[in-house]
Amino acid sequence: MSDRSGIFAGDDPFAIARSWLTEAEASEPNDPNAIALATVDETGLPNSRMVLLKEIEDDAFVFYTNYESAKARELDHAGKAAFVMHWKSLRRQIRVRGAVTREDGAKADEYYRSRSLKSRLGAWASKQSQPLDSRGTLMAEVAKVTAMKGPNPDRPPFWGGYRLVPVEIEFWADGAFRLHDRFRWRRDDANGAWRINRLNP
Repeated sequence: MSDRSGIFAGDDPFAIARSWLTEAEASEPNDPNAIALATVDETGLPNSRMVLLKEIEDDAFVFYTNYESAKARELDHAGKAAFVMHWKSLRRQIRVRGAVTREDGAKADEYYRSRSLKSRLGAWASKQSQPLDSRGTLMAEVAKVTAMKGPNPDRPPFWGGYRLVPVEIEFWADGAFRLHDRFRWRRDDANGAWRINRLNP
């Protein structure tokens, strides 16, 4: 741990993650806040998809989705998840594992209100992960919802956030000849003290 300096320095992994994301926002051409979110279904079969991370709090990572989607059902069933953020421009990644809980209150309302009107109406119109016979059907549903909900729709009861509180965070940076730098922060639970180890590449 004595050689943990430069981009790896600091006593707060969430601050390091925010710093890396801020750097990526200046260099990544598209969606620097994209994460590959991994879940498991009720049989234990893994699933993954790209999701946009919306906030790095002091103790958690927050993203939003439709609660009736496959990912939400898997998150609710297992109560835990993992994700990786990878930035090709920086040649870095962050891996996170931990417990998830819903963010279904005022913060979710606030974030929903911050989205574009079309995105808010789309949240109402889409039956996420369900079969769809055509794009025309979806657009007709958007038009119907637009007429019903108007210019200031409330957050749908089936749409909100998830907060992932990690027990493990790994910071990875590309090294010459594949001799990468890896530091893993691990704790026993959400209130535990972090233990930091350098890992072999």
